[in-house]
Amino acid sequence: MARRSNKNQARRSGGQGTPGWVWLLVGLLIGAVITVGLLLRGQWSEAGSLLPKPNPEARAPAASEEPVAQDAPEPKKPKYEFYDVLRDKEVIIPDAELSAQAQAEAAKPAEETAPEAADGPRYLIQAGAFRSSSDAEALKARIALTGEVARVESAEIQGGTIYRVRLGPYPNASTLAAAKQALGSHGIDAVAIRAQ
Repeated sequence: MARRSNKNQARRSGGQGTPGWVWLLVGLLIGAVITVGLLLRGQWSEAGSLLPKPNPEARAPAASEEPVAQDAPEPKKPKYEFYDVLRDKEVIIPDAELSAQAQAEAAKPAEETAPEAADGPRYLIQAGAFRSSSDAEALKARIALTGEVARVESAEIQGGTIYRVRLGPYPNASTLAAAKQALGSHGIDAVAIRAQ
């Protein structure tokens, strides 16, 4: 006895429709016709029709008094108010000058090396400046491992906040040089500053 379910199954799967391979051939044929048409269209069109054509009779314009291009306006200079204030109140001490000051202080008699008055210059160390407070805190922690005590100060610069990692104040250039050298021996680059 023949199984009836196979015949029913054949009828349900679209026995009367167009087979899939026919649709595949029709799609390929349409794609080939479009491709050939585009290729032939490119050959039939005039080559270089989109490019400008030179005029052999054209002459250069006579020189005039007016410049063709106007001078560009001067670019706006950014305002660095913080740095202007810093320049007036804080001066970076180069390493050579710092070591010379420290040697000069060491050569002075003991009574002259007393801590300077509160009106005199203050000596600070800036170990870094960051846009992120977490970076500044990480450097502060790294400095703490060296035995030095640092703090994070924030400053507003052009609407943004900068976090500076600073140490000090130090009473004189000798203690400043020693602290800076201690940081350098732990791989921390720092800048010595004299504040007024």
